[in-house]
Amino acid sequence: MQFCDECGSMMHTEGGTWVCRSCGHEQARDSHAEAEMSLREDQQDDGTPSVAEADHESTETVRQACPEPGCDSDRANYKMMPKPGGSYEVRLFTCVECGRKWRES
Repeated sequence: MQFCDECGSMMHTEGGTWVCRSCGHEQARDSHAEAEMSLREDQQDDGTPSVAEADHESTETVRQACPEPGCDSDRANYKMMPKPGGSYEVRLFTCVECGRKWRES
């Protein structure tokens, strides 16, 4: 696998040249360097790595002061929720004492 020196995108081969599909930058192929990239017999494939299941409905309790006036609780449940558009997630808190809900700002 080769990455473009100009924009960082992955390049593909066209004959004896690596070509970037994003910016069009071209680079001569190096057979010695490509041989280093290939899988060798002494290497092994460990299979697909295990991944923890993401559950957006799960909650955990953390130390977080409740913003409700008069509530002295410093514990809240929280859960991670994706923002519309999927750009990032926000933490939604619920006070364990009074039930007030707020999000991380």
